[in-house]
Amino acid sequence: MSVDGWNTVLVLGGIRSGKSEFAESLVTDAPVVRYVATAPEGDPEDTEWATRLAAHRARRPGSWTTEETTEDPRRLADVLESAAPNEMVLVDDLGGWVTVLLDPDHQPADDVATIAELAEAIRGCAARVVLVSPEVGLSLVPTTPLGRAFTDALGAANRAVADACDAVVLVVAGQPVWLKSVGTATVPSVPATATAPTAAAAAPVVASLADTEPTPEVQLPDVLTPTPPAAPTTDSGNPWAAPTMALPMVSTGLVIQPGMELPMPDEYAGPQAVDRLATLDVPGAGLGVLDRVVGFAATTQGTPTPAAWGSVRVLLLHGDHAGGAAAGTVAGESARRAAQARAGQGALARLAAESGASLQVVDAPASAPIEDQPALAPEQVESALRYGWRLAEQAADAGVQLLVLGACGAGTEAAAAAVLAATAGAEPPAVLGRVITNSGEIDDAAWMIRCAAVRDALHRTRRSSRGAKDILAELGGGDVAVATGVLLGATARRVPVLLDGPVGLAAGMVSRDLAGQARHWCLLADHGGHPAVRLAADVLGLTPLLDLRMDLGEGANALVALPLLRSVLGLSAALPVHPSLAGTDDTDPAADEPESTDPSYADPDLTEPDSTEPDFAEPEPAGPGPASTGADEQPASGWRAG
Repeated sequence: MSVDGWNTVLVLGGIRSGKSEFAESLVTDAPVVRYVATAPEGDPEDTEWATRLAAHRARRPGSWTTEETTEDPRRLADVLESAAPNEMVLVDDLGGWVTVLLDPDHQPADDVATIAELAEAIRGCAARVVLVSPEVGLSLVPTTPLGRAFTDALGAANRAVADACDAVVLVVAGQPVWLKSVGTATVPSVPATATAPTAAAAAPVVASLADTEPTPEVQLPDVLTPTPPAAPTTDSGNPWAAPTMALPMVSTGLVIQPGMELPMPDEYAGPQAVDRLATLDVPGAGLGVLDRVVGFAATTQGTPTPAAWGSVRVLLLHGDHAGGAAAGTVAGESARRAAQARAGQGALARLAAESGASLQVVDAPASAPIEDQPALAPEQVESALRYGWRLAEQAADAGVQLLVLGACGAGTEAAAAAVLAATAGAEPPAVLGRVITNSGEIDDAAWMIRCAAVRDALHRTRRSSRGAKDILAELGGGDVAVATGVLLGATARRVPVLLDGPVGLAAGMVSRDLAGQARHWCLLADHGGHPAVRLAADVLGLTPLLDLRMDLGEGANALVALPLLRSVLGLSAALPVHPSLAGTDDTDPAADEPESTDPSYADPDLTEPDSTEPDFAEPEPAGPGPASTGADEQPASGWRAG
């Protein structure tokens, strides 16, 4: 289920227009779906009608629950009022509902009042709702009183329901046309001159000029461990006005809004790279599941022979969440971890140093208690998104080839669970991991407080818009907002991102509404055993490569896996094609010479290193901690281009 910014949507269309199939596609990924059937069974001898109903039933997954309102049309409003926040309700369709409403068996009935009750139930429904209805008024006026009564009642119902819904879409010949959407109601108007040509290295990007005051300047952190790269130069004192390859910049700053068209990876290079692996001279079956690393690197680098990532930067987001979301955490613990990382100490700094990656600690805005009030103000969300975008731009300008995203704030898991509940219909207790104290004990009381905080936050926002920026403001908070900006900025600059932990995955869920291309630039090395990461990865289509189940903090699993991923890429780029597939003249000069039977004979290629071949060993750190080599300033030595 994509995050389209709506909580309730009406899908209109003519007969055989594909409206039902489109509506079903909106709820495919929802974990809990209640299907409300409104059409009567009809005459048992009407085989054509029975065939239509059977086709609808056959499309429903077995996990869906079905309810019928054919006996009492007023029951539809009751179903919507009783729906839970974690549910998705699909009503198909209002034409059948109106047919039953006008049936003589239900007369006398006040159809106007019943339609008004339905519209009010839609407005107050806590669940996400998709309603299907035939569009009327596109044909001749019926010649019978009953036909005219039906079209009048259905037209009135469509108008009332469309007014109550967040979004309305008309399906014509299988093609959806959005007539009403949340984004168009909340996003500032876009001048016709807002779209500008992009640089040669980037795909077309849609941007707009801001109609509001400029967002206050935010200072970027400049602390890097182990070695800071040269800071990008800019002729402007405003960091948001620095040049970008992705979007045009104006004096009012960058506007990040839903529906941006950012670059997509090369869809052809990935399959070509995987096919090439099958031709390499290897003694076994190949790389196993790690061939996905080669395919991902090939699509993001645009070549069938991708190179190992040389320059890697870790962005550690530090932003605390107040209230029940942080239950069970020691006050000041996250600040201590952030300071430790800045000093080049601790597990994350050590892992970064050993892999030759730079580590940048990023201070995100603190978030208010989500159970009582929005986590951030709207202007803070805008600033945080642009802040994250500029962090990605800084990395791209410094030659970084891969970003690793992690977080160390208090309450981050609860905030991520709230985001998942709002975007994927997840049940908070199912995606909230156990709370482990510093002494290694399980704190169930703190876990229940976190669950209650997320539950209260969802109840508080049950009638709020589910747009990306609204979710960040109400539930996500500063670290998720900055992480979302990083994903968008990295996508614009074609820099892949290695995700690790709930914050990065929550940002991936939110980013789909702003730019759906972002998830294709993300790689998940390990789920870490976290339920929120598992669910978000499944929705985003990210398959974890490993199952280490380490818990050293966000970012650590990715850094542990990084040397393995680099080795796989280096190996795939360096190995030659098998002689049987490439021909012996070019691949093995000694293939035509008779094999020596002298037991004293030794192949010099097996006894002496070839001085013309590169050394495929990874560079060793110059010393423990932050004194190791700065990967941002030198090329990787662990690969050879194919």
